Amino acid sequence: MRADYQVVPMPQSIELQKGKPFALQGSIESLVGTPALKTSVSDRLPSEGYRLTVSRKGIEIVGGSEAGVFYGMQTLRKSLPVGTQPAIELPAVIITDEPRFAYRGMHLDCARHFFTVNEVKKYLDMMALHNMNRFHWHLTDDQGWRIEIKKYPRLTEFGSKRTGTVIGYNSDVDDHCPYGGFYTQEEIKKVIAYAQERHITIIPEIDMPGHTLAALACFPELGCTGGPYEVGHKWGAGYEVLCVGNPRSLEFAKDVLTEVMALFPSEVIHIGGDETPTNRWGACEKCKALGVASVQGYFTHELEEFLAEHGRKAIGWDEMLERGVDTSTMIMSWRGSKPGCQAAAKGHDVVMSPLTHCYLDYYQTSDTRYEPSVTGMWPIDVEKVYSFDPAPDSIPVASREHIIGAQGNIWTKHIVNFDVVEYQALPRMSALAEVQWTMPERKDWELFKERLTRFTKVYEQRGWTYAKHLWPERMVQDRWHF
Repeated sequence: MRADYQVVPMPQSIELQKGKPFALQGSIESLVGTPALKTSVSDRLPSEGYRLTVSRKGIEIVGGSEAGVFYGMQTLRKSLPVGTQPAIELPAVIITDEPRFAYRGMHLDCARHFFTVNEVKKYLDMMALHNMNRFHWHLTDDQGWRIEIKKYPRLTEFGSKRTGTVIGYNSDVDDHCPYGGFYTQEEIKKVIAYAQERHITIIPEIDMPGHTLAALACFPELGCTGGPYEVGHKWGAGYEVLCVGNPRSLEFAKDVLTEVMALFPSEVIHIGGDETPTNRWGACEKCKALGVASVQGYFTHELEEFLAEHGRKAIGWDEMLERGVDTSTMIMSWRGSKPGCQAAAKGHDVVMSPLTHCYLDYYQTSDTRYEPSVTGMWPIDVEKVYSFDPAPDSIPVASREHIIGAQGNIWTKHIVNFDVVEYQALPRMSALAEVQWTMPERKDWELFKERLTRFTKVYEQRGWTYAKHLWPERMVQDRWHF
């Protein structure tokens, strides 16, 4: 069997060389650490870049950092035939590679539905396979608080549990089934360490000042009306928000962020900021007494300064751009690419994550009869994801420099188990990986499909569930019809 360097994501340069191939007897595991494989770090390469050289005598991987060496190893592993082979030939080659974007992310919503530590680790494995380096962990929302905060134990004792969940798209039917779960700080430390081994930075999200119903159910005095509140059963954005005019709300937010910063080494902390209705603030005497043009802008500025005092900075959803945030705050553009372009023009660093291309909880096909979950407003197939360009030439150069990457999002309002997470992610995560890593001139949809077809053998070897719309012959044929 011969190795094939046409992997996912596609390296920037693959130059086949004259000369005999390297003969590998056994698996890649038997190769690591032997004299046949040499790895080293070199300052001459970009930080996450690497050079992979194969000759008859052996294999050498040189990286600009440990991360670069790691990605070189990933390319080598993905080049090998799947499964046990008696002997493998690796053609002589020089692969020189580096990512297009510094931020290559995936998001997972663990607030609406909870996933175990082992499932989160599996998600990190999926990301590592695709050279992704930022895990956006959505930990709090109206429907559940999932992170232990030692100063406020009630957040997980009570706020992590809801007494039922509506069925479908906010129907009048509630299943009345108790649901809950949360991560202890010790569990989170283990997940962080697991991610670091794979050169992935975890960016935690504590959504504020909206999407806070689970917190308000624990501390009703932090709301404008005083409650009573209950952990959310329904989806979408409700009217309830933190009472910014109450000094205790800011104290609460800063206390939570203090413990979050103590856990997560990420320079960037996600503070949400999306879908925040102003109705309660407009009727609240405490909030009106602030005398500010934007209550949310005031709240966000306080958190920006607080994070900066601790050597951190904020990232938030693109609605924050409308609230006068400081340019030090990063913007995650989800309502299309336009808000991200506007933010970049103002000097914000931007992560493009538009729902038009990057919402991987949306359907993958217009024929939804046999899809496993009720998701999204329109289909986003693999080709649609692959077509995305986060920083096209149509954007001014000065703005493009502020677009630091792209991210795929998986919201779990209607995703109740991890098999469906895998199904929604794959193979679209592979398409997004090439958007994030490979230069546009190297992309080719037809050739990508050929590489992806081979790459699905890796999914199957690892036992991952994936959508097969690109391969109808692989789909279940014995559908029942009535």
